[in-house]
Amino acid sequence: MTGGRWLLRAASLGAALLLWQGLTSLDVNLWLRFEQFPMVGEVAGAFTERAGTGPFWQDLASSLRRIVTGFALAAVLGVAVGTAIARSRIAADVLGPLLEVLRPVPAIALVPVAILLFPSNEQGIVFITCTAAFFPVLVSTRHAVGALTPVWEEAVLTMGGGRARILFSVVLPGALPGIFGGLSVGIGVAWICVISAEMISGEYGVGYRTWQDYTVIDYPGVFVGMVTIGALGWLTSTAVERAGRRLTRWLPARDSSGPVPASAARTRTWRVPGRSPRTPHPATARAGATGPRSGSGPFPEQTREVTP
Repeated sequence: MTGGRWLLRAASLGAALLLWQGLTSLDVNLWLRFEQFPMVGEVAGAFTERAGTGPFWQDLASSLRRIVTGFALAAVLGVAVGTAIARSRIAADVLGPLLEVLRPVPAIALVPVAILLFPSNEQGIVFITCTAAFFPVLVSTRHAVGALTPVWEEAVLTMGGGRARILFSVVLPGALPGIFGGLSVGIGVAWICVISAEMISGEYGVGYRTWQDYTVIDYPGVFVGMVTIGALGWLTSTAVERAGRRLTRWLPARDSSGPVPASAARTRTWRVPGRSPRTPHPATARAGATGPRSGSGPFPEQTREVTP
């Protein structure tokens, strides 16, 4: 990412903070009421004060442990079940109806179920977090696997590959872009539900502490919790997206302006023995990729367009 883009992003956050400071300092009360909002300086002071205490970091560690555990379980189960439903009629008939009935139920509505099922609040919160992230991963995996072209699978079968080879060499690598799309959505939904579950039945965690601050009317503390949740969500979603880009680096590269234009493409020429090499015009190269050019003789040069 260029320095200009970093500067633009920083300016966007700075403008939001300035707007917040202006609305609260002027006690704006036009339909939206800002006279009771804490100012930016008050929130920053409360954040600095809390960052130097042990309970703040204990809450941070508790929330991160719950989100990592629940999200990891959801990723494994979502990919496995989504692949099974997309590849097996039996799995689609047995698991599909049950999951479609459960999918519209909000994960936070399962708090009473988690309290009844699990012996501790910790396990119940992890269960709710896993359930929240499971369905986005499941749906994205099912659609990504179902959209794969059967030509790749037939090629592996032609070369003697078995079902395991098809799964790990064709299905999962081909579906990775779609899978990581679901993982990016899932990590955001998981944060929403883990914070809500901590507010309802947690003993530690950022959500629990934020709700406690609200009950004692400590509004700067409430905003400290909101800022902490936003920062943690940003960091974890960025980690998921970077992992996705690293695992799918075989995809065609794109810059910020879109696909590489045809004029910037290189043309590679394979020389047939006994013939002098030529480097054709890019337009001719694109035409040559689909078949022989007229007048090229019995051994036409093979050309294709290569994206830098």
